[in-house]
Amino acid sequence: MTFPATGRRVLVSGASRGLGRAVAQAFATNGDRVAVHYGSREQEARLTLDSLPGTGHVLLGGDLSDPEGARSVAVRAAEELGGIDVLVNNAAVNEAHPLPSTPYERWTAVWQQHVSVNLLATANLSHLAARGMIEAGTGGRIVNIGSRGAFRGEPDHPAYGATKAAVHALGQSLAVSLAPYGIAVASVAPGFFETERVAGRLSGAEGDAIRAQSPFGRVASAEEIAAAVLWLASPAAEWSSGAVLDLNGASHLRT
Repeated sequence: MTFPATGRRVLVSGASRGLGRAVAQAFATNGDRVAVHYGSREQEARLTLDSLPGTGHVLLGGDLSDPEGARSVAVRAAEELGGIDVLVNNAAVNEAHPLPSTPYERWTAVWQQHVSVNLLATANLSHLAARGMIEAGTGGRIVNIGSRGAFRGEPDHPAYGATKAAVHALGQSLAVSLAPYGIAVASVAPGFFETERVAGRLSGAEGDAIRAQSPFGRVASAEEIAAAVLWLASPAAEWSSGAVLDLNGASHLRT
């Protein structure tokens, strides 16, 4: 089996901004061609597309919470790129819903949304991309974006923490089943990192408290997380298949 270091065909879900944009930029800078997926933020996704160096990148919209929407995204990515060598499952939702103050109707709706996007979309895109890799016979990579919250708990975002824990477990199961086909699967578990979505939380006392979670006294950049994703998707990282890589600046240590 052959798996190239550059010139790969990469699908990044949820790439309209934030970490998804940084991941798309990292792969494009590496010389890969990227399918930039977005759910509803087309204008921001076009900004991501326009920021990518190189040529051959494509823009794909689609609702990943719908199994047929996920199928459409994967099929179009494979058609536009000529196949998929790397899948980065980044698309996710994260809405606050602390149990003591969340009405039951809202609670059930939020859980359904998180399971559909964070977990089932990851599972469905992984199936579709991996089957294409198996048919091509050249191996491949799947990298899942998990979370520190899967291990330390998320009291205000319990569905997020639970679905990210499930994503880690899914990745480990797929790592075992797909290894015979030369497909490595790994996950990253970031702590707090800076994006435009959370910029407001990093000011004032709340920002000081967030930075103090790490002994480095800061939060990560999206580019730092993207660099780890790029490495896990590289030929050199095959032996990391099944790993869940903590990227939290020693703010939470697992035993």
